[in-house]
Amino acid sequence: MNAYFERLTKELLDQNDALAYAQARTWVELLWEDFEATYARAGYSYKGKELTERVVRQWIRQYGAKLHEFEATNPKYKHLLNRDDYLKH
Repeated sequence: MNAYFERLTKELLDQNDALAYAQARTWVELLWEDFEATYARAGYSYKGKELTERVVRQWIRQYGAKLHEFEATNPKYKHLLNRDDYLKH
């Protein structure tokens, strides 16, 4: 899994220089988990990590440059995404 996350984190950082590495990695993991959970809840059978990687990559290409503008309102994620003390890459 780490290899998938590292590749996607690098792609996100290439798209968005306003994010620190830890923030980008958090985004990748949240997007990955969200897709897999939603896909499973919809009743689809598991298609593998490659499908999830493709979907997360597509989301990064579409929304990655603006992810730092996202205002987290869910307390579960707010402390992970809206921190100003991260060092920028």
